Parts: sequence; structure tokens; C-alpha cells
Amino acid sequence: MNTISVILAAGRGSRMKGYAGNKTLLPLIPEQGPYEGKMPILFHILAHLPPGPRAIVVHHAKEDIVAATKGLSLVYVDQPELNGTGGALLAATEFVKTRAADSILITMGDVPFVRPETYLSMIERLQDHALVVLGFTPESRRQYGVLETADDQVIRIIEWKYWSAYPEERKRELCICNSGIYAIRREALVRHLPVLASRPHVVQKEVHGRLKNIQEYFITDLVETMHEERLSVGYIMVEDEEEVMGVDDLQALQRAQKRYQRSAGRREDGPCSA
Repeated sequence: MNTISVILAAGRGSRMKGYAGNKTLLPLIPEQGPYEGKMPILFHILAHLPPGPRAIVVHHAKEDIVAATKGLSLVYVDQPELNGTGGALLAATEFVKTRAADSILITMGDVPFVRPETYLSMIERLQDHALVVLGFTPESRRQYGVLETADDQVIRIIEWKYWSAYPEERKRELCICNSGIYAIRREALVRHLPVLASRPHVVQKEVHGRLKNIQEYFITDLVETMHEERLSVGYIMVEDEEEVMGVDDLQALQRAQKRYQRSAGRREDGPCSA
């Protein structure tokens, strides 16, 4: 399939204390402390995506992203307000509609270790499904969304604030977590973008020290609406949960830097090293 990619990179990264930039530009090779160095997370993601046009959804510190990626033939999509992952995807509507492609990859700008083979496996599964979710089974489900499945189908994705109130027996049935990474047939997404735009959620967030009601849109709603329309929604699993780890705070960044260092060492040593 001809594939285009959408990278969600608009967020502030408020849990990355002491760092004011866009966290997709944080280094995997630290030099002057964890926040300065080489090999930005975003560059590592771009290197693993399949060939084809790529769009980056930007908002916070967008000038830094544009400057860092100058010359890479990327499309920059401005998300006017931070209104959820669905809002980011809606901002990319023109890119999605005007690029000739069979499939679309939607990935997060702070998840650096998804392997090229995993992305390709998701695209291949689109031969059988209209939408494919990348799932994983972590040691701790923490506050991840979980997949409700039946055989090879995903019925819906349940956010933590809902499933955390379920009885323990029901919780144990929901063991697959959502990575936030998706592959979708382009024609199916184009048809469902208006549906996504019609389903805002009102969430309460702290803005400048005050609680405020904000309308947000969630990509996960696509799963439920497409299932309701009897479109096939499938999933694939990664074996190593660190493949889909998000770099959302300093501890996660340092863990990612150590993982990158280990993998770089393996590449340098080669398969026949002692």
C-alpha cells in the first residue's frame, strides 16, 4: 500500500519538568545533561517510518520543530488549540484528503522505538481491516486506555478513568493496552473525519492555575464508530512494551536514552562481537 504518515507533535509536555521546548526534539544521545545532546526523538521516528509523505502536527514550540527539520520535505500542520489527539488529526484533514495514498499511519512524536517492521505489519493488516490498533501488554496498566476485543476485532478503547472503576474481575479481562498508534485505510478515515468532528468531549483541565472546561476530540472514538458501522477494526501486539514507551517525563527520557545507547552499542559491535 502507498502510505502517508501523520506524527502528532503539538503538545507542551508539561511533565518534562525544567524543559520548555517541544519534547519531540529531546535527545536520545545526551551530552550536556539529559535535555541537551544529539539524535532528537523525532529524527529517530522519521527514520523508522515507511516511505511516503509525512505531516507533523505542531503547536507548542513549532518554530523549533520547523527549524530542526528544515530540508526534510515534511508538511507542517498547525493545530490551533490543544484539543486532543482527535483535534490533531482533524487539523491534518487537508493533508489526508489531498495526498494520494491507500493507507495512513498515525503515530506519536514522543514514542521513539517502534520498529519499521511493526509499522509495516500494521499496514499489511489493513488488507483485512479498515483500522488497526497497535496494542501491548505492560507489567502495569497504570493509566493506559485498554482494548475491548472479541476474537481479532477491537470493539472499543476504554479510557482509564472509566475502566478503573470496573469490578476487579472485569478489569482482569481487559489486559491489552492502547499505544496510541494506528494504521487506517485512507478512504475510511476521510469518510469518518466528519463523524469525529461531531463528537467533542468536554473535559476539565487546569489552564494558568484555573480549572476550565475544554472541548477535546479523541482518535479512539474512531474505533467505536467504525465498529458500529460493521467495519473491521483489528489489532497487532508488540512483545516488548518498551517498543511503545512514551517519553513523557525525565525518568522516561533517561530510560529511553539508556535503551538507545544499548541498541547503538549492538549496531557498533556487530553480530560477531565477543
